[in-house]
Formats: sequence, structure tokens, C-alpha cells
Amino acid sequence: MRVTSIQLAMSDQPKEKNVAHALRLVQEAPPVDLILLPEIWPSGFFCFDRYQRDSEAINGPIVTEFQKAARKRRCHIFMGSMVENDNGHLYNTSILLNPEGQIAARYRKIHLFGYQSEETTLLEPGEDIVVVDTPWGRSGLSTCYDLRFPELYRRMVDKGAAFFLVASAWPRVRLAAWKLFNRCRAHENLAFLISCNCAGANQGKTYAGHSMIVDPIGQVVAEGSEEEDFVTAEIDPDRVNAIRQEFPALEDRRLT
Repeated sequence: MRVTSIQLAMSDQPKEKNVAHALRLVQEAPPVDLILLPEIWPSGFFCFDRYQRDSEAINGPIVTEFQKAARKRRCHIFMGSMVENDNGHLYNTSILLNPEGQIAARYRKIHLFGYQSEETTLLEPGEDIVVVDTPWGRSGLSTCYDLRFPELYRRMVDKGAAFFLVASAWPRVRLAAWKLFNRCRAHENLAFLISCNCAGANQGKTYAGHSMIVDPIGQVVAEGSEEEDFVTAEIDPDRVNAIRQEFPALEDRRLT
């Protein structure tokens, strides 16, 4: 299985330019089974004044264009997240598309970020833990700040997750924590974790980049720099079951 995270370089430009740029990179990405994008890339996470006007319904133009892209590329696309407008209620919503362009899963970010951020005041939190069947195995969806809450990932494991897909807009000032949480969430759950973080900057806030592909024992298979890039690796989905059988730590849990 080949995967690539498109580590988009953000800048304070209109949504239409961001969408066109992202679609172009999707077509330029290497041949893979899964493409990932970061968090709130159509607007930029720190562009809080744009959340309302840049928001769209789940069947709006952005998703429609990426459905075409998924069909053209014949691969899964984890679109990262956008500001979803559901009858006036705004959510930080990530979408997974299958190669037929259908919505395989939708995840509304549960843990909204309030520290030096307006996300908690502008958006509503999601409530549902999302784990979906994919050709490579059960995959759990999460977004950025979720990484600080290990109980979410254990709940996804309880739902059968062997893979975690993470869309993020993690800032460079907390790069050390980003690297730590990517490896911890993978290793403690004996699961693959594939993250896509923003590069570039919005509103003077610089993103960390360093999108990661981490294996079930916490080893980094691939990692981006701080620049826009394709972070690509080939992984063996069967490695999850092999490691969980060899080292059955999850079976030794006492507190559930």
C-alpha cells in the first residue's frame, strides 16, 4: 500500500486559489492508494474571520471537485478538513472519499482548540467517533488537537481501528509535541498513524509541517520538512496484525 500526504504551504490567499492549488497537487501526486490533505486548508486554520463566509455544505463545490479528483486518480482521498455549514451550524469536518468518488466517512472534530484560537467560539464540536472499513483495514479519523487525547484513539481501537488518519494545522512553536504525539498514538495502540500537517503560515502563525507516517511500533517511516512537499511511503497493512499477535499489549488492558 502506498500513501502520500500533501503537505500544503498555506498563505493568506482566497479560498478559490487554495482549492485550485490543492487540486493541482492531487493530480501531480505520485501513484498511491491514499492521498491525505491537512486541516482547514481552504481558508487556513488561523483565518478565523473567514470561517463563516468560506464555509460550505457537505455537498458543496469543494467536495464535488474532490469527488471528481478521486474518480480520476482511482484512489482514496482523505480531504483533510474544511468548515462545514450544516443549516447554519459550523463544524471542522474531515471527509474520506473512495475511488468511486463517494463519501466513505465524515468526521467532525471532537476536541476544538481554544488556546489562542477562536475555534471553540466559532465552531461546534462533533460527537461521533468515526472508524470506517477501507481496503487496507479499519481506519479511524481524527484532527489535530485530538492527538492530545489518547482516550479517543483507544476508543477507535475498540471499534477495530488499525490505522489512524490525521488532518492537522499544528503550529511550528509546538513542533516537539507534534512529533511526540504522532509516535505515541501509533505506538501505544500498535497502529499505523498517517498525518498531514500544514506548511507555510496564516495570519503570522507558522505551521510545523513534518507530516508523518508512523508504523505500529512508533518508528517513523516517512517525515516531511517544513516546506510544501509530498510525504510518501509504502507500508504493509498486515504489519498491524503481525505486531499485535507478537506483542499483544492491547489484550493486557485492565481499565476500559
